[in-house]
Amino acid sequence: MFNLTLTPEVIVRAYASGVFPMARAHDDPRLYWIDPQHRGILPLDGLKVSRSLRKILRQEVFSVTVDKAFSHVIRACATRTPKRAETWINDRITRVFTDLHRLGMAHSVECWSAGSLVGGLYGLSLGGAFFGESMFSRMADASKVALCHLVARLKRGGFHLLDTQFTTPHLCSLGAIEIPRDAYHERLESALAERGEFHVPVPEDGVLDILDRPCGY
Repeated sequence: MFNLTLTPEVIVRAYASGVFPMARAHDDPRLYWIDPQHRGILPLDGLKVSRSLRKILRQEVFSVTVDKAFSHVIRACATRTPKRAETWINDRITRVFTDLHRLGMAHSVECWSAGSLVGGLYGLSLGGAFFGESMFSRMADASKVALCHLVARLKRGGFHLLDTQFTTPHLCSLGAIEIPRDAYHERLESALAERGEFHVPVPEDGVLDILDRPCGY
């Protein structure tokens, strides 16, 4: 545990070294710097898109935007729900990632229905690596659609690594895997040497085509 001042510079250095902060609870101001023995990643060519999810994407059930409601997304990710009694996102993490968003380094993907924000995710972009922080859903499959759009964007933008920090049964069902710490650090170093572009055109009706296309590296 380290209670140093949390700044965008500190976050960038930490993530580039393979370390990330977490709080034990939303109301706990303390932070713990984590470098797990096994790291969760989602291979960009390994996203599992079920037949029902493909149908939702084809029908464009949700309107999907990028970086239009970052503060709303991170607050939703930090909010306790009946299915999520506690979160690891405290006010310090919320503030520094909001600052990173203003600097153009942290991004959000939002899903809307009838004008209401119903799902989304946020994370940090460095070089050719994207560090997925958290996601939320208020309607069935909204966070899955956000993830599909994120992966399509990362593939289109030349990213090489999608870090999920840990794996959960939900993430594993979507294709996430665990790799040893040393292997992760090798992939991270390689990805940081690349230059990914987050803001690339990704038409909503072209997401499945991008997901089905190999990365090419």
